Amino acid sequence: MFSNLTRGLALAALLAVPAAAHDYKAGDLAIAHPAIPQPLTRAMSAGGFFAVTNTGLQADRLIGVEVDFAERAEVHITEHGTDGSAKMVHVEAIDLPPGETVTFERGGYHVMFMGLKSGLEAGAKLPGTLVFEKAGRVAVDFAVEAPKKPEPGAKGKDPHAHH
Repeated sequence: MFSNLTRGLALAALLAVPAAAHDYKAGDLAIAHPAIPQPLTRAMSAGGFFAVTNTGLQADRLIGVEVDFAERAEVHITEHGTDGSAKMVHVEAIDLPPGETVTFERGGYHVMFMGLKSGLEAGAKLPGTLVFEKAGRVAVDFAVEAPKKPEPGAKGKDPHAHH
């Protein structure tokens, strides 16, 4: 037999999953956890990260990102030089092949929000729209996440610092 406390905890855990879930579906595309790490200082730009899985049989493409909280939103890729340098390059569209996941993360594809109109507070949900060639316009919320503490011994600079 389960106690009332056990039942209550189980119910609370089940109810918390949808509240914590931060995923979206648009046709054959599954969009996982759009997020913006909160900048450590009052920044004019920030990076946006998420993953898109194409569960269908047809390719699609991400062709734009629209937001009101920044003057511009652009899709970028980080290109790494042979000398260890990194630079951000604007990309017009990202191919989303069928059966594959494209991850937008530090050091790879990401969205740059430039000309932020206000500070980004941890816990905020900022509305945006991902624009796909076939799936169309998908409304999402970018969750502003508190900065993670660097791992002991971690070195290096944030490549977004110059934006």
